[in-house]
Amino acid sequence: MELFLIFTIFVFGLIFGSFLNCLIWRLKNNESLWGRSYCPKCRQQISWYDNIPLLSFILLKARCRNCHKKISWQYPLLELGFALLFTSLFFFIAQDFNLLELLRAEFLILFLRDFLFIFILAIIFVYDYHWQEVPMIIVWPGIALMIFFSWLIGFNLLTVLIASALTATFFLIQYLLTRGRGLGEGDIWLGALLGARFVNIQEIFLTIFATYIIGSLVAIFLLIKGKKKIKSKVPLGPFLVIGALISLFFAEDIIRWYFSLLIF
Repeated sequence: MELFLIFTIFVFGLIFGSFLNCLIWRLKNNESLWGRSYCPKCRQQISWYDNIPLLSFILLKARCRNCHKKISWQYPLLELGFALLFTSLFFFIAQDFNLLELLRAEFLILFLRDFLFIFILAIIFVYDYHWQEVPMIIVWPGIALMIFFSWLIGFNLLTVLIASALTATFFLIQYLLTRGRGLGEGDIWLGALLGARFVNIQEIFLTIFATYIIGSLVAIFLLIKGKKKIKSKVPLGPFLVIGALISLFFAEDIIRWYFSLLIF
């Protein structure tokens, strides 16, 4: 039963990951979200049997059936990555509920909130990584949704708004001090999104701390390897996403561990 549930959740994650690939491409190219999927190289519509998440990529040997040009590795990696995230999220939230309670409104609200959160984060990660741009058409509705869900699960609305505004202000100050060299305007709004979701000052701090630690390590590695120069720009969005995911799944354990060190 448990294996079947894991498999089912994982398959749904693959499907959502496949939709993410389509959504990101069409957002970037200002195309309608409706209509059949097509090869970005030859524009040929993709048949359903060539559009099965992960499996079709393997069977087609990473090439379009029509034009035989290579299919980007982004497609299977995003599908697989989101499937793993989706499955992890389900069982992470479900650990506080028994099987019968998974249909309760409390579980469904928590799961829907964080599903939408990781869905938005996945878009931001890929978009900012490829094009050094945060898609505001996704971030603005995301902020509104996270404010709504935080209020719905019991946070005071004013507290949520203040947390969102203060996190955005933190990044705004950096933006002004560096004159836009350290981060972009989109990162300010991304800060508002993170503040609206986490609300708790400890989780917000952990997100920011993890972001800059990981970002610094990656930047140093790229400098050593000669991939970047000291004045090269590195998008902050992907690191904020990683920091947010660390807080989402591990904040409670990390914060508990940190305070245990202070006590002893």
